[in-house]
Amino acid sequence: MEKCILLFVKYPEKGKVKTRLARDIGQDSALILYKIFVLDILEKLSACAYNLIIYYYPLKDDKSVRKWLGDGYFYAPQNGETLGERMKNAFERIFSEGFSRVVIIGSDIPDISVELMNEAFTELDKHDAVIGPSYDGGYYLIGLKKEKFLPEIFKGIEWSTEKVFNDTMRIFRKNRYNVYLLPELQDIDTIDDLKAFYERNKANDFRNSKTMKLILDLKDSIILSDSSKQPVLQE
Repeated sequence: MEKCILLFVKYPEKGKVKTRLARDIGQDSALILYKIFVLDILEKLSACAYNLIIYYYPLKDDKSVRKWLGDGYFYAPQNGETLGERMKNAFERIFSEGFSRVVIIGSDIPDISVELMNEAFTELDKHDAVIGPSYDGGYYLIGLKKEKFLPEIFKGIEWSTEKVFNDTMRIFRKNRYNVYLLPELQDIDTIDDLKAFYERNKANDFRNSKTMKLILDLKDSIILSDSSKQPVLQE
């Protein structure tokens, strides 16, 4: 029972998720895409040998999110005004329930792998913390252990900016944390991110995922080459 994954999700409402991506593909497509992201992430996380809890926001009860994702998961609300407060509170709650190794992951990288999650927990046993930086200056994953947890890790940071990762590393260094860096990955927040995601996954095992199949159905973002009949993202 000592290890647990907390998946942070935002309840999908039109115009409130993937807003930058929606400028290029429309709010309806962005909404559907976000829902599918979460389904693909859950499929991978459910295959991991760790406890899993879905932390949802901004709802106060889980009725709607259960209707979306089903009754086969444990749910808990995110509590706090900022993302930092919500993560801090989630860590404190789960540590108080007896877990000693906890990883929080966001819902912007649908091609997350079981191997990466195993790497995170393996290295968390050897280090004070693990963190997965994203190309936009934030991070997609953070893992902490109970005996080294400090609320300060989530304070004094400008959330949703390109400074989040560097500011977090500064706090780690200040407190002499031994930190393991996971591979840098790309959040899908813009049309360029989506194009890069497609190119990265069109020939690997993730090509048969729900996300990749949906990308092929998004007519605003995809064209078909007459010569090869292979899907190509519009430039």
